Amino acid sequence: MQRTNDFFLRHAWAPIALGVLAATAVTWLLFPGNSLLATALRACLYSVAGVVVVMSRRRKEKNAAGGSTDRLIALEHSLRTGEPPTAPEDRRALREIVERRLHQGRHRVAALVFLAVLFTAVTVLTGLTGITAGLPRTIALAALSALFLAWTAWNSNRQTHRLHTMRTALHTDEAPAGPGPA
Repeated sequence: MQRTNDFFLRHAWAPIALGVLAATAVTWLLFPGNSLLATALRACLYSVAGVVVVMSRRRKEKNAAGGSTDRLIALEHSLRTGEPPTAPEDRRALREIVERRLHQGRHRVAALVFLAVLFTAVTVLTGLTGITAGLPRTIALAALSALFLAWTAWNSNRQTHRLHTMRTALHTDEAPAGPGPA
């Protein structure tokens, strides 16, 4: 799993491409009337804003980490394992990344509620208008929506807990315990 995480951190295009492929597959399965190419182009177009946000955020985190992708990967590994780095400059960089991520996620509960309302409204309207040509597709859309919302809430809570734990570790131990005076 560590190698996969490192690959996705090193190559920012890979998770974006996988997301577009997944969106294309789900959309094409739910709405098979369009060609696969048209569905893929639509998914790419809708993903442009997300790509801009992700790349901007990654650039800022890379700058906070010292401008190196390898250093960002090392700091991300420290965050995933829960072990604060020992070097003072790495601790400062990770502290900045943690604070930035906590600040960016401060409205996560409101965003999750908005997503739940949005997915519920789309599912209900789809079922009422018959856009997807029947009950089975409406049920599939409702199931996918519920699964996605549950995974999003779980992942959000997990990441926020991880960030709070690291912030506590970085602030309680300003300097890592090293060998005492000889």
